[in-house]
This record gives sequence, C-alpha cells and structure tokens, in this order.
Amino acid sequence: MTIIYITVIKDGCWRIRMSEEFQDRAKQYREMGKTAFIIGYTGECGKELVKALSKNRIFNKVVLIGRRNVDLTPDPGPEFEQKVIDYDKLEEYTEAFQGAQVGYCCLGTTRGKAGKEGFIKVDRDYVLKSAEIAKSTGCQHFSVVTASSANKDSMFLYVKTKGEVEHSLKQMAFDKLSIFKPAMLLCERSERRIMEKVALTLMKPWICMFPTAGSVPTSYVGTAMVVDTVTPSEGNLRIYNNEQIHSVFKQNEQKK
Repeated sequence: MTIIYITVIKDGCWRIRMSEEFQDRAKQYREMGKTAFIIGYTGECGKELVKALSKNRIFNKVVLIGRRNVDLTPDPGPEFEQKVIDYDKLEEYTEAFQGAQVGYCCLGTTRGKAGKEGFIKVDRDYVLKSAEIAKSTGCQHFSVVTASSANKDSMFLYVKTKGEVEHSLKQMAFDKLSIFKPAMLLCERSERRIMEKVALTLMKPWICMFPTAGSVPTSYVGTAMVVDTVTPSEGNLRIYNNEQIHSVFKQNEQKK
C-alpha cells in the first residue's frame, strides 16, 4: 500500500499551484458525473462538508444518510437527497449506498452522551459496517474524519476507538482512502458540551499563539475533504494531520 502524506512547502510554491488548479480540477471532476454519500451529515463536520459540496458542485448526486430527515437550511441544492436508515440494521439498507463512487464519514458521538458501549457502537461499529457495505456496492474513495491522537494501542477509549477505525479501514483496500485527523474542533455546536467548553476556554491563549497546532474550525475540515476529493493521487492512502487541514483550507481560500 502506497501512502501519500500531504506536506506543507514553506516557500509557498505548492500553495500557489494548488490555488490555481482547484477550480479546473473541480470542473473536470464534476464532468465525470459521480455520486457520493455522507454519513454523519448532521454533525458539525458533516454540516460543513455539505456546505462545501453545495458550494463547489462536484457531484451529480449526494445522498445524505441518517436516522431521520432533517431541515436543510439553507437548501444545499437539488442534487442532495436524504435517505433514512437504521444503523443497527445496516445490512437491510444497502440500497442507500448503491451507486456512490465516493463516501464521506463524519459520524461520531461522545461517551458522555452515549455511554461507553454506545460510543464504541457509533464511532467504530457503525463506521466500519457502513464502509464495508459501501465497498461491496462499488464505493471507490472513502473519506473519514478521525482524530489527531488516534492510536489503536492506546489505553484511552476515544483514542483507541479512532485508531481501530483507521486500522480497519486500511485493511479494506479502497481504491482511495483519505483520513482526516483534526485536533480540537472549533465551531458553534447545536448541542452543549460542558467539558469541551471548559477545555476550549483554558486553551484559548495557546490556540491564539499556535492556531494550527491543537485546534481547527470545522469549516476547514469540510473544505479540505472536498479539495482532497478532486486532487489526483499516486497512492491509495492519504493522511491529513491538523496542520495540513489548515494548509489545504487556506490554499483553497486564496483563489477567491
């Protein structure tokens, strides 16, 4: 398996080239007429991914897969379609994944909200089962959000679970697998997470001094996933760390 790590070129040459080429790549990709699906589209990263896909229009169809229909405001466009499934019976909903060449996974919960077993079920089992079904129905490129600290050998539940997801996805042999490893996510959450707010308050001085080191806005993650989708690769595995997510977003924004 060939691994491509996206690197930051300090002299800015790669950044300029990327900025100039993105629109052409997006147009060429759009002309392929591909279909994508998103699981976890109601989460904070998922919402930003929907916005980025709506803005750049690189797919003919985007299937939003979730437990229920939600109000999409503003309307992302006619190519977006919601499909309701039961994650506990995923094998009965393979139709929702069929026809998609690209799959995005922003699925996740917290231990505080779901408990230990619930967290493992959502963040690992649902993710991997969805990937297996997607692969069996023709998905070529799977793109997933994990965590900067992911490590399958860790003693900490969150870190270990995210690491297990990365390890298992690498064994599935997708034509292209993209792994995004953000640090603390910055956003205005629809749900209140007390410990996250406390941590963010304590980290504010450090975030201001080192903005790319330990945090990243969710909008950066969504945009980076779209840029990655249309960027050709010589290998079948791409891994983006927190700093690289910042870099890819800024490269894209420079063209405006």
